[in-house]
Amino acid sequence: MERSYGILNAGDGAWAFEEHAQRLSRILGAEIITKPREFNYVLSLEDEGLPEFAQSFIPLASLLLASDKRLLATAFQEHGVATPATILAEDAAEVMDIVRENGQCKWCLKWPIGCGGSGHRVIETAAAIPADWPRPYVVQEFIPMTSPEVYRIFGCEGEIFGWLARKFPEDTAASPWVSHARGARYVSYGSAPIEAQTQARLALKATGLLDSFGCVDLIARPSGEWLVLEVGSDGVYNHVDRDIGDLELVREIEERLGQCFQSLRKSY
Repeated sequence: MERSYGILNAGDGAWAFEEHAQRLSRILGAEIITKPREFNYVLSLEDEGLPEFAQSFIPLASLLLASDKRLLATAFQEHGVATPATILAEDAAEVMDIVRENGQCKWCLKWPIGCGGSGHRVIETAAAIPADWPRPYVVQEFIPMTSPEVYRIFGCEGEIFGWLARKFPEDTAASPWVSHARGARYVSYGSAPIEAQTQARLALKATGLLDSFGCVDLIARPSGEWLVLEVGSDGVYNHVDRDIGDLELVREIEERLGQCFQSLRKSY
């Protein structure tokens, strides 16, 4: 007997995913549901987890990892993912020790549970360190760029694909935090460099997203070394931006996602 399945969008956070749920329903040929079935594309939960009989297309543990830069920092370090130097600090004094002892580069404090660079700040003095910041502090090497640019690649069903740059148009004031919400826009760049693909694959594998669906944001040092900033995925805390200005790539994401969802639900 075929297992029951659907797009689970329930609880207090469901309103934030309504439009995305409608899109996924068309792509996957699946109903939007408010009670878990045997196989679920989880967008919002009524409770903290799923009942024992229910499976999540994108692992809930992976969604939690993608949502918290403190957890990401540990996972990336454990799996050898190349990132800007990142240190978790327990208090403001430790943060300032890091800044003083590593004065050859700049450092920033990253808001651990947001997206789009919200709350991030460059640290130069102790005054830049809020006392009410979630602990531990995520202290990361800040890599200055003349023209700020962040790159994005996607992963689905074990394969890496797509290659975009996110940057500010000439008529938009640039920010060190290159986010769509701050006015940055996506530009398609063809094929990703091999090293960028390698690091993206490592990042998705480290967070358990490689076999389902996720994206990776990267930057490049002036030397050409590719570094992972973070990963993203669909569900509970956020969803992957589809407003990327490349209809062909959006169609590819949707096709791959549909195939992967159907393949995994049949394999359980």
